[in-house]
Amino acid sequence: MLNLVWPIFIIISIIYACLFGTLPKVNDSIFDTIESTMSLLFTLAGTMCFWSGIMNVLEKTDFFLKMRKKISKVIKIIFRDIENDSKESEFISLNILSNLLGLGNAATPMGIKAMDAMDEKNKNKNYMTKDMMMFILINTASIQIIPTTVIAIRASLGSKNPSGMIFHIWIVSIVVFISVILLGKTFFKKEDN
Repeated sequence: MLNLVWPIFIIISIIYACLFGTLPKVNDSIFDTIESTMSLLFTLAGTMCFWSGIMNVLEKTDFFLKMRKKISKVIKIIFRDIENDSKESEFISLNILSNLLGLGNAATPMGIKAMDAMDEKNKNKNYMTKDMMMFILINTASIQIIPTTVIAIRASLGSKNPSGMIFHIWIVSIVVFISVILLGKTFFKKEDN
C-alpha cells in the first residue's frame, strides 16, 4: 500500500511545484533533506556502534550474569514456560537490557534469537506461543532508562537540551510496559477459559 501512496504524494508535489513555480524550492529542500539525513544517519550509527560494543563487553562480564539473575526473576513471572537457565531466558535478558539502555536496534538481534529459541520448543509452528506473543508485547512497550536513539536524534537536530525528556520517557514507558503485561495476561487467561 505504501509503495503506491508515497509515489502518488511525490508526483502530486512535483506537479504542484511546476504549476505554482516553486520547483527551485523543491530542489533545494531535496538537497537539504539529504544533508540532514546523512548527519542523522552518522549520529545514530555512532551511537549504535558505541552501545552495541558496550553490550558485547557487558555480555562477557560478571555484571551481565548478576543482572541476568535479577531479570530472570521478572522473566519467570512474565513468561510461564521459560526456564531460568535456558537459551530463551539468556536472549530475553540481553534484549531487555538492551532496551533498558535505549538500544532498540542493538536489542533486535537478541530479540530475533529469543524468538528463534522459543520457536524451537513450539509444537505448533503455524501459531505463536503465548510466551512469544508476550515477548512481542514487551518489546513494543520496552522500558528505557537511557533513550539513546531519541537523545541522538534530538542532538542532531540542534536541541539545546537533548536529554530533557528522559523523566517523561521513564513515566510513559513504565506505565505502558505494566499495562501491556496486565492486558496480555488478562487476555491469555480469558483465552484459557
